[in-house]
Amino acid sequence: MAELLFAGTRANVTPPAGFPMGGYVARGTSKATHSHDALEVSAFWLSTADDPGVLWLSLDSLAVDAELVGLLASSASTRLGIPADRVVVCASHTHAAPMGWTRRLHPSLPGGRDDGLVATLLVRVDSALAELPGLRRPVTLSWCDVSTSGVGTNRNRPDGPHDNTTGVLAVRGAGDSIDGLLFDYASHPTVLGPENLAWSADWPGAARAALSKALPAAVIGFLQGAAGDASPRFIRQSREHGEVDRIGGLLATTILTGLAHGSPLPAVVPSVHRKTVTLPVRQVPPATAMHPLMACAGLAADTPAGRINQTRLEGARALAALAPADLPATLDLPLSVVTLGEVAWVHLPVELFGSLGLRIRATSPFPVTRVVGYSDGYFGYVADADGHERQLYEALVSLFDADAGELLVEQSVQLLHSARLSAAPA
Repeated sequence: MAELLFAGTRANVTPPAGFPMGGYVARGTSKATHSHDALEVSAFWLSTADDPGVLWLSLDSLAVDAELVGLLASSASTRLGIPADRVVVCASHTHAAPMGWTRRLHPSLPGGRDDGLVATLLVRVDSALAELPGLRRPVTLSWCDVSTSGVGTNRNRPDGPHDNTTGVLAVRGAGDSIDGLLFDYASHPTVLGPENLAWSADWPGAARAALSKALPAAVIGFLQGAAGDASPRFIRQSREHGEVDRIGGLLATTILTGLAHGSPLPAVVPSVHRKTVTLPVRQVPPATAMHPLMACAGLAADTPAGRINQTRLEGARALAALAPADLPATLDLPLSVVTLGEVAWVHLPVELFGSLGLRIRATSPFPVTRVVGYSDGYFGYVADADGHERQLYEALVSLFDADAGELLVEQSVQLLHSARLSAAPA
């Protein structure tokens, strides 16, 4: 059996103040005034001497669009000599990162790529990647799924569908020391609201910081889950940085407790399986259908009910903005599955509703399946049928109708089955 190798690193990619921030309609094009905590990129590479394996690049960004993914994957391919299709690029979805790293993400939103910001980001990522070949070393792996509470819930109703588990891949080096952790969890990083004008990784950054304090030798990577309708809305106690630290600390404590009960994984090289799924773009209803929703404003926006009401109004306006946007009839979405023995990660370029992510997990042929969004591109929200029926914000703003969600689940499970078959012994 080939010896499994690991190399990991992280780098500060925080821009200077003075650039517009992404994430909130209410923030408009307001610019960052300072940095509260670092925006980071983490590189997490598992391979063997003969197989390039997989490289996860995780960026503290609202999203990664197709152009940014191509640039980062190409940089990694050139620097490390691995195929670009072995690189999976993911965003944490923090709402306190630059607007200018990506193109405009929706016809109703401000935005546009800032070539200077992107160039600086690429230089810093390339510098971090240059370290990886010299850091490769033999490792063993362990896995744990841990139940997590107090970090996020369904953000439209507290008892709604939400995956409250955290998947944790631990990389162990000499003396069983933990050299790396790759964890995923599904919840919007929106403790900080639109009034915040400081760069911040929000609770994923706080969780990484707490884990790094406990495991100073480990490279910590984060993957955002199926968080389309998940957030701290019903459990956050404030929208201050102290609350960010509290929620991130809760998740870190859960992960550290779970590590003691992890199960060893076989030393198999990860494999990457990809396909493209074509989804039909929705038909935009006439403007008259939006009139009742345009009257949604009224409740105080700093309460959960008020925030839901306000976002439905924002969603109605966003849907109206799709009519003149000259959208194509279909969009091609890249899907990928990374497998590591009995563990599989499904990577989707969307903000997927929790119910759809749970269905993918439940029907996967792998004993352990994690669903990761915001990966290898960005195509906005994919809501379930209930979200469309209730005209929730996420469904209103989506480029797709409810049938697209069903198709995405079906195609994701098909790709999982294909990956499972390819890994089976002859």
